[in-house]
Amino acid sequence: MSGFGLFILCLLVPLAFGMWAQHKVKSTFRRYCEVPEDSGMNGAQIAERILIANGLTDVPVRSAPGWFTDHYDPRTRSIHLSEPVFGGTSISSTAVAAHEVGHALQHAKAYAPMTIRSALWPVTAFASSTWMILLFGGAILGFLGLIYLAVALYAAVVIFQFVTLPVEFDASRRAAVQLKDLGIANADESEGISRVLRAAAMTYVAGALAALSQLIYFATVFLGNRQ
Repeated sequence: MSGFGLFILCLLVPLAFGMWAQHKVKSTFRRYCEVPEDSGMNGAQIAERILIANGLTDVPVRSAPGWFTDHYDPRTRSIHLSEPVFGGTSISSTAVAAHEVGHALQHAKAYAPMTIRSALWPVTAFASSTWMILLFGGAILGFLGLIYLAVALYAAVVIFQFVTLPVEFDASRRAAVQLKDLGIANADESEGISRVLRAAAMTYVAGALAALSQLIYFATVFLGNRQ
């Protein structure tokens, strides 16, 4: 394959897929932000309801400024919901709040992929901030060892991205089960909730594929001609 063809396949195609996934999740979230959830509970109340039902009364639910800032912090065992989710009473806020609680449930059950992901995080954080510097430094200096190290570090980032996939999919599965078992969402609402969660999951799939494609591209370009 030509260098330009490799560039298209490994960089531009994943970039386009990632942009589509981002657009999809934002448009789906905003669409279902306009659809009220019958229980009348906001995202914070739904998260607390699920936590209490599972005996996790020590996990706080906090508001996080902005949009799409929702996350579970395993270091402080706390759930952070963006402003539209924390106070919202929509299908979108219900889906996202329940999903983040899904991560708290994973943590409480010592879900293996989440444990592995947490263990990989320090290495991934270091690798993310240094691999490109080492890659181009090695290329400029003609030091093959630095290039190998850079590729190895970025491979750790790729592994982290793929370990993230089962963590996110399982959190969504747990969310759907909890919403059904606790009678929070009816059958009609469950379809909208599933759409929001599937759209969000696609961003992680796109991120993992983009990371893998970049690894292949840089390994081929910087190492392919040096074997």
